[in-house]
Amino acid sequence: MLLEPGKTSYIRIVLLLCSYVLGVKSCVLFGNAISENRPQEKGAAEIKWLEYVSLIMQKIFILCREPLALIGDTLEMWLNLLSANGGSFSMLILTILRGKLVWPDRSSATFTSIVGNLDNRVELQKNIKHGKETYSTSYLAFMATKLSYENEAFIRNVVKNSWKMDFLGFFNFYNEYLDEPSTPCFMLRESASDPNLVVVSFRGTNPFDANSWRTNFDISWYELEGIGKIHRGFMKALGLTKHGWSEQIERGIDKRYAYHSIRYSLREALHKNHDAKFILTGHGLGGALALLFVFVLVFHDEDWLLMKLEGVYTFGQPRVGDKQFGEFMKNKMNKYNVKYLRYVYCNDMFPMLPYDDANHYFKHFGPCLHFNCYYEGEIMEAEPNHNYFSLSWAVPKYLIALWEVIRSFIMPYMKGAEYKECLLMKLFRVIGLVIPGLSAHSLQDYNNSMRSGSFPLSIQLQDKVKQSARAVD
Repeated sequence: MLLEPGKTSYIRIVLLLCSYVLGVKSCVLFGNAISENRPQEKGAAEIKWLEYVSLIMQKIFILCREPLALIGDTLEMWLNLLSANGGSFSMLILTILRGKLVWPDRSSATFTSIVGNLDNRVELQKNIKHGKETYSTSYLAFMATKLSYENEAFIRNVVKNSWKMDFLGFFNFYNEYLDEPSTPCFMLRESASDPNLVVVSFRGTNPFDANSWRTNFDISWYELEGIGKIHRGFMKALGLTKHGWSEQIERGIDKRYAYHSIRYSLREALHKNHDAKFILTGHGLGGALALLFVFVLVFHDEDWLLMKLEGVYTFGQPRVGDKQFGEFMKNKMNKYNVKYLRYVYCNDMFPMLPYDDANHYFKHFGPCLHFNCYYEGEIMEAEPNHNYFSLSWAVPKYLIALWEVIRSFIMPYMKGAEYKECLLMKLFRVIGLVIPGLSAHSLQDYNNSMRSGSFPLSIQLQDKVKQSARAVD
């Protein structure tokens, strides 16, 4: 089932909304925007409401792409202008009067993204360790995920000078459907661990990047025999083209596709140290790409790389396939002894999407490592509120959002100065009162959870996850 927003007009969108008021739900209004190759079921002639919403949202983001980017760029530049000139309005005015104004450089190692401004902690906490006198793999995976939102110079500086690890490269991979690079990713190697560990970190959704939001809202799916239904939007971001996964289409440095390029880089890095392992990680959209990267390795029979894969660590990851796909992936990950740790903070709305309707097109699989609003962790079969539109969770969602606003003011007194939230983050919490679960997707809460949560982050946790996964099976 493929949704093509470029094949319908804004006039048809208006007609669509009118048709809903009149109770007429015909996919004819979308012209060729929807193409399906699935068994005809009762009501199949009527497009489902979820497909309506997906197409409408994609059209909105196409329309708002440039204004949204302008707002994001302006806000980002303003935040960096403040931080580069004393960190306050008064200091900014003073530096202007002195003629010492520092203008931020977007490509510099000090320029911070909007996501980074919400939570500027980039240092690794050395007390979060496991048996080999190194950082917990889960914690390292999260910090790499957090770092992925920054520019190349910033990432290189932190990895090499702060973390004392090897920077292997930063990439922004091409998406043929969007006709531009839209999948940022970077790689590092932790040489101090034994064996060496290579980390592949996919960037999640940039708040002001319309293309990222289009990828999230594109609920088109492919169904593969014996495998199940897979989210098409995420697969396109990984490098799936109109001609499949053929390596011949990988042409030129400006049109490198994610899957083939990362696979090549992994082979090169792992062949230099035969005992080395690698992990995949990501936040939100990035988590979906990390998980589906494993599927594409399986699809291409990459046994050697799969044997080198230590685990997949995702944070606030949306659903990527149906129940059949989940069973397929569980079997394959068990076969290659790949750990899958899916972290979810409280009412984060992204793991509840795409909407899990009666057709079960999208379902999570494996246990959920869930943190509540007090940063207390528990391994569950599924997050408590797995449906964002659940009426039974309507009131609790708003109460938790209110508590998160209050907590943003008292957290430093409860946990220490490093948990102090900036004004921008507090404002984001207020937005969470209007759209519960939106601010809960922030890296601030996942960072706090990983640093202070009661969840054990050791190898014993990973063993417990395996036992839980077997129990779920």
